[in-house]
Amino acid sequence: MKKLLLMTMLGAGSAQGQGFTTQAEVQPILELTRANWVGLGQASGRDLLYFTHLLSWRCGMAEIRYGLNGAAAENVLQMEPCHRDTNQPNAIRELPFVSYPPGTIESVHVVVHFPDGTQIAEGFTRAEIRID
Repeated sequence: MKKLLLMTMLGAGSAQGQGFTTQAEVQPILELTRANWVGLGQASGRDLLYFTHLLSWRCGMAEIRYGLNGAAAENVLQMEPCHRDTNQPNAIRELPFVSYPPGTIESVHVVVHFPDGTQIAEGFTRAEIRID
């Protein structure tokens, strides 16, 4: 059922790239894809916390905040602007990760804020989000 709902929502965007730039379009997708919000990799001896999935839907969000290792989600993730003047408004042109010393990240708490003031949150352990 979730797959059918997601496929239906994905078909809602126009072929000209005008879809998925509002909260109404983005929030249901994020609700269904919580497990994919962040990823944790390692490179050059650093923990790299990837926000690629979330940033792909940033046009419908107000803000992303995160906290590490039990801390409140007070870190504001810098997001590039929505490229509304292009055919791909959600295209990512900047690096979608933050870097920390190796082994720093044991857990992550993420809160997505929407333009209407609502928010959704999810927590992850290191083991759940490792991609390497």
